[in-house]
Amino acid sequence: MVVKEGIPKQLIQQYPHVFEIDANLDRLVKKIELLTYLNPQNIEKEKQRFFASKYTDAPVFKYKKLQFEPYALHQQLFSQKVERIQDKQIRKFYQEVIYYYANMIQCIETIGQGKRFYYNSLRVYGTPTDRDVQNARFILHFKDEDTTEDMVKKYSPEDAKQYFEKYVEQYNFPLNVSYSTSIAADAMVSNNTQSLLIKKNASFSRNQILTLAHHEIGVHLVTTYNGLAQPLKVFSNGFPKNVETQEGLAVFSEYMGGALSLKRLKELAYRVIASDSLIKGFSFSDTFDMLHGQYKLERNHAFTITMRVHRGGGFTKDRLYLSGLRKIYQRYKNGLSMDSLLTGKVSLEHEDTIVRWTDLGLSHPSTHFNVAFKENKNTNKKLDFILDNLK
Repeated sequence: MVVKEGIPKQLIQQYPHVFEIDANLDRLVKKIELLTYLNPQNIEKEKQRFFASKYTDAPVFKYKKLQFEPYALHQQLFSQKVERIQDKQIRKFYQEVIYYYANMIQCIETIGQGKRFYYNSLRVYGTPTDRDVQNARFILHFKDEDTTEDMVKKYSPEDAKQYFEKYVEQYNFPLNVSYSTSIAADAMVSNNTQSLLIKKNASFSRNQILTLAHHEIGVHLVTTYNGLAQPLKVFSNGFPKNVETQEGLAVFSEYMGGALSLKRLKELAYRVIASDSLIKGFSFSDTFDMLHGQYKLERNHAFTITMRVHRGGGFTKDRLYLSGLRKIYQRYKNGLSMDSLLTGKVSLEHEDTIVRWTDLGLSHPSTHFNVAFKENKNTNKKLDFILDNLK
């Protein structure tokens, strides 16, 4: 059994099977970072083909080849002797973890296989609720704000990199930056490699760079490095259904840092609407037509949102940003701390577990904290009104 250095031997002796299974799962799940496989490798080429067809020929995306054997990985996951864990709460938690990782493997295994991927994706990310759709429509009723100089896209990926390197000086961890041509977002964190990927052919506004800094570095990298510092590796690999909490924290970080705009909030609303269209059976062209034709989104913007939702065969993760923000914002309004939610890739649903594990010595207080959470720098009263009235 391989466990982290610095963990008291007494703790390992007290929970030997917990540390053994946790280390085994860490070894098994290193290769299953979903977005690494789900980001299409030919986005620009297929976008141009789709535009040339007058929005009728759906893109045919290509994806990265699997670097593991799914059946063997499933077999190894379910061979873990979880029943040896004497503590009932911890045993039940790791059973959930194994099912969650198994579902993730099935997602990766079926990318590009239409309905097979779609149904596997639904098990992990769920569907937009009526409340989600109502909240999205509520946001979209607000009139667009005037474009300011901060919203003009005039900065290069190199400019963004320089800003991120300056921004991260507030944090006590390294920033590894690399460029990519095959990511759906303009920037994203790779948890496995602890690096920030920047889209090579993107252009950025000043506001967008600040938004990405608060979102990707302030939360996603903070929870990556906090997770790595925990005694148990599940904090780094991810609790079951952690995405809603993590993305909610990340967008809330944008809000607290004064970077969240109505345009950005509408983007999250459009993602919910697009996810809902997927559930209703819309094709790629149908969803694009709704966003571009009905909602009058610029076609590149409409394509990106449509691609994010339809990639792989149908992917509903994007619905969780808005619901996550609503839950985290309500928590903030109730005066509750975010610290326990920054301990790693954790979820609100398992906060009691984190608190209990801290008492048991199986969890440590966070090493890194989000600088934006110290002071609310939002000055947009319209955003406050909207967030206060989400159902």
